[in-house]
Amino acid sequence: MAKVLRRATRTAAVPLIAAVIALGASPAIAQDREQVKVAFAHALPNVEGKRLVAVTVTYPPGAKSLAHHHAASAFIYAYVLSGVIRSQVGDEPAKIYHVGESFYEMPGSHHRVSENASETEPASLLAVFVLDSKDEPLTTPDKAPGSQ
Repeated sequence: MAKVLRRATRTAAVPLIAAVIALGASPAIAQDREQVKVAFAHALPNVEGKRLVAVTVTYPPGAKSLAHHHAASAFIYAYVLSGVIRSQVGDEPAKIYHVGESFYEMPGSHHRVSENASETEPASLLAVFVLDSKDEPLTTPDKAPGSQ
């Protein structure tokens, strides 16, 4: 019986491990990354060809996002819901944002730094995207140096 259970456990773990590898993260690294959840998405009825998407981004203590670009048409408004967020967009200096503060990103911006500024407390923000209806994906991580 124990042999059957070990085999079943190994078999069940293989797809999970494959998924983690395919996403480019190890389980230990995944805990250092943000969690993104779509809170709202809807076509703008009074602006043909545009949609609004709101996402919550939650950072465990010390967690960060990879440097990234957003969809080419996306204008983004970000509002800090909890904790303290460090952000750097384009060539501007990195800035610290506290609860209730906000910032924005113009279409085509490069988000170089987006991270929890605290090593001990979680942080979260609401990011509201206004973008072309068919512009996907919302976020594309930069390629790692030396990758193709």
